[in-house]
Amino acid sequence: MAEGLSIEITTPQKQWRFEHAASCTAPGVLGNFQVLQNHAPLMSELTVGELKVVVDGDEKYFAVSGGFLEVKNNVVSLVLEACEAADEIDVERAQRAMERAKQRLKERRPDLDVVRAEAALTRALNRLRVARKKTATT
Repeated sequence: MAEGLSIEITTPQKQWRFEHAASCTAPGVLGNFQVLQNHAPLMSELTVGELKVVVDGDEKYFAVSGGFLEVKNNVVSLVLEACEAADEIDVERAQRAMERAKQRLKERRPDLDVVRAEAALTRALNRLRVARKKTATT
């Protein structure tokens, strides 16, 4: 039997696969949780947050924007709305998105969809936080 987890991340734009991973930490809607080898079968809804995959002692960070995670027989399958590796995040773009969302929330125009603006701000802040992880680990 192979040691570790097989982790499969799927988004509409891209896929990642990691073999023999030690762990996967995901942003569940009820809080972050970690999956280790021989974890009980599980399905969970994910929210905006940080995904961490540990392979060969190397921590890989991703900014995720919701989706689902399933654990079964040491295979962790993630189907995500959006996912960006820390080293692929366009920091300037995320910064601009954050500023736009803050400005919209500050102005509070009558036609503003507050929930949507708050969600955009949350995603931008998450992307910026995860992007900082690449410099801490490289």
